[in-house]
Amino acid sequence: MTGQPLPEQDERDRQLAAQYDSYPYPARNPADEAKRLIIGSPSHLREVDHWIFGARRPESQPLRALMAGGGSGDGTIMLAQHLARAGRPGEVVWLDRSAAARKVAQARAERRGLGNIRFTEGSILDLPDPQLGLFDYIDCCGVLHHLPDPLQGLRNLAASLAPGGGIGLMVYAPHGRTGVYMLQDALRLLTPPEEAPATRLEIGKRLWKQAPETAWLRRNPWITDHTEGGDAGLYDLLLNPRDVAYTVPQLAALIEAAGLRLRCLVEPLRYDPDRYLPDPRLRERAAGLGPIGRAALAEAVAGNMGIHIAYCTRDPAPEPDWDNPDSVPVLREMDGATLARAVAPQGVLPVNFDGVRMNLALPRLAPAILARVDGRRSLGEIADAVAAGGASREQVARDLAALRGVMEPLNRLLLAAPRPGGG
Repeated sequence: MTGQPLPEQDERDRQLAAQYDSYPYPARNPADEAKRLIIGSPSHLREVDHWIFGARRPESQPLRALMAGGGSGDGTIMLAQHLARAGRPGEVVWLDRSAAARKVAQARAERRGLGNIRFTEGSILDLPDPQLGLFDYIDCCGVLHHLPDPLQGLRNLAASLAPGGGIGLMVYAPHGRTGVYMLQDALRLLTPPEEAPATRLEIGKRLWKQAPETAWLRRNPWITDHTEGGDAGLYDLLLNPRDVAYTVPQLAALIEAAGLRLRCLVEPLRYDPDRYLPDPRLRERAAGLGPIGRAALAEAVAGNMGIHIAYCTRDPAPEPDWDNPDSVPVLREMDGATLARAVAPQGVLPVNFDGVRMNLALPRLAPAILARVDGRRSLGEIADAVAAGGASREQVARDLAALRGVMEPLNRLLLAAPRPGGG
């Protein structure tokens, strides 16, 4: 960082360190690794391949990934497991200053027998670090909004990228967190951040039990950390000593100021105002807005976005090549044959974005196409198989494009990293 941190910043950092050492976040039991893998965004390997590298970086090329502020390890474990399961080379570096969080994350990795993770205690504010080197991909999930200088933190991450690399971010968003900051204000009055974490937690629990029905957080069904996340969840939500939320324009400005390019917000479809506004006159007015303005409109209209997830790069990112018949489509956390059977009767794909329900119309050949998306067959092979069933080549091409137009913005139909020998 440039200059000396203010005393208040030093004190807030001390309080944050005490919080995460007392209550590693999120609360995780390493024994649970035997029965589930926590999946999310950013840093799903399919997403990194597609949105950061444009599905052009060979899967045989080792991937160096940094989990900046790795916490109790959700993203670290997910990405390392994805690499191991696919037999892909690489190293995932967990970086955090919490020894307690490291203990949890390391135990989770040991339960899974993952040998592709390196654990290093340290701070984003000390990056770039010559001993750690540069990274092809950096995850910074739920960290920037707790830093004394988020812009400097993001600049440090950008300086730690290898050429062609990218970053996956998650920051808080204001509208979907309605009620959170009101109770944070109340708790700062009742139990200042200078008090011991255990004392603050006890007061926080008491306040939540007694908060009236008019408290906006009681009416917000999308925020559940305080009810489902244990002590660590309640503390992080309501007692965190430094917590800043970003609107879309504010996040875009932060990314640009750090010298990065916004590749996409996830899921892209959520940030399309046309999905919320069927009125042609409203759509006409929205069409005059730029990409950030349109995303900001969607955020303001939906009112339920509590986080923003973004992929960004320092260099111009290559676009996934959907016109290449050798490209291999993949479904993120979906089985093609199962999905094909589900959508066949009505030709629609129902989705639910935190209470916003949509029925997305699919093209006629969608079931035939989806049934053949298995992560091995190329676009050309799928087109040949569907055409062999009686459809014209023109119809297959149109329906492939239409299906992509629906499911890529859903972050569900993506392109795979190239494999040795093509495809």
